[in-house]
Amino acid sequence: MGVARGTGPDPHHRPTFRGAGRGLGGAGVNRAELTFEQPRGLFASVPPEIERGSRDQVRLLVTTPRGHVHARFADLPRFLSAGDLLVVNESAMLPASLSALGPSGPFTLNLSTRYAADLWLAEPRWDPARPGPMPIHPGDEALVAGMTVRFVAAYPGIPRLWFVRPDGPLEAILDREGSPIHYGYVPKVWPLEAYQSLFSRVPGSAEMPSAARPITPEIRRDLEDAGIRFAGIVLHSGVSSLEIEADTVERQAVYPEPFEVAEATARLVNRTRARGHRVLAVGTTVVRALESAWTPEGLRARQGFTRLFVHPGTSVRAVDGLLTGFHDPVTSHLAMLASLLGLPRVMEAYREAVANGYRWHEFGDSHLILRT
Repeated sequence: MGVARGTGPDPHHRPTFRGAGRGLGGAGVNRAELTFEQPRGLFASVPPEIERGSRDQVRLLVTTPRGHVHARFADLPRFLSAGDLLVVNESAMLPASLSALGPSGPFTLNLSTRYAADLWLAEPRWDPARPGPMPIHPGDEALVAGMTVRFVAAYPGIPRLWFVRPDGPLEAILDREGSPIHYGYVPKVWPLEAYQSLFSRVPGSAEMPSAARPITPEIRRDLEDAGIRFAGIVLHSGVSSLEIEADTVERQAVYPEPFEVAEATARLVNRTRARGHRVLAVGTTVVRALESAWTPEGLRARQGFTRLFVHPGTSVRAVDGLLTGFHDPVTSHLAMLASLLGLPRVMEAYREAVANGYRWHEFGDSHLILRT
């Protein structure tokens, strides 16, 4: 599962995460500025291949500094140019949702990130549709598939997440006892295969890095025929984009995630930039990984845990654009989008998406953001 060497968080340490990673400076963005009306009728609950026959049967909103274009995902190659590089996340999703029994009765334990053999970050929920916080205290225990899991401490600044210590290897029971993490907008538990992309190869994510989901073998062939290349990183994503709880975005706590940028990918990114072509991240996880490995000399191979929070006060240097889905209001993912193109343009794009009925979440439509 793991890709990261280095030190994960200490559950008994209380670090300060203000401006975690790069990102200090710039005008503070109030959490209210990331709010928009989000009708629940726009939440996609069924994979497009079930509804419409193919994963690529989704819409594509293209946002540039000049405005917006409405298209189909199959049109993606015409918005890119020969020599452009698409960087994808090769992490595969785990069946990380487990049934548990605690002092308050049955609940759902969603594993997020493993920091050591016996230390995980996890989210206890009443059920998939009912998040916490739950009445849990340090030292409480729960039964999970015959194992005892002890709650050590809540994560600093994110009270819905807890460090937990199992008395056995939780990862060994996931294939047998676990299911894909899903939430109330997806009432049916779809097979794990529905949550993997064409590029998924390294198990470790709690939730699907879903931006690459609509890329079918045919779409990839069309892109490569147009002279567009692919490179991979690995970032094991934890539970879904954190709702920003602090008054201003840059004060929000974040938790570390393991990542790896290989030497071959670093070389290809640097060569692409040197030749005047664009580097486009396929997913917010890719932005986080590439920015975490960026140096004044360009991209370097790197492996470890990243605490980087990309927000409007952050200088994004590694990518020229982003292919992603549509994100919830007041979340860290939405703050990242604002760092790429500016908050006014991003919020304008989201109003456009709502007005035109674009679909949200992992089975929904796609959004291509181009900075030039």
